[in-house]
Amino acid sequence: MLWDMAETIQDRLIKIRDSLGLTQKEFSKGIYVSQTYFSNIENGNKKINDRVIALICSQYGINKEYLLNGGKNEMFSENLPDIHLQQLLEIFNQLEKPFKEYIILQVKHLMDAIDKSKEGSRGKGKKTP
Repeated sequence: MLWDMAETIQDRLIKIRDSLGLTQKEFSKGIYVSQTYFSNIENGNKKINDRVIALICSQYGINKEYLLNGGKNEMFSENLPDIHLQQLLEIFNQLEKPFKEYIILQVKHLMDAIDKSKEGSRGKGKKTP
């Protein structure tokens, strides 16, 4: 496979953000910069600094070599954080105790429903002799 040597860090930022399924607003919030600031980096109007590089790598589990150089380097580091879990924990920690208990109960009900749904779908595909 030929690698596009003309790929820029801005191109890689867009690829990273797209692969994470995040908007510029969501992505920039995760690295504690404004959407405008990040948009200027992504569009090549501002140069990315070491602090933003470090935040992107730590917050989103991005391989620094990929971000800086692209090429054959893997996009994600081996220690990829679960972004959805981080977002959920941030929200959950802001709730008062009764709401936390309610959320836990609802998640347990959801898991039970998923298990029942899986059991029901397993039986549908079976042929009777």
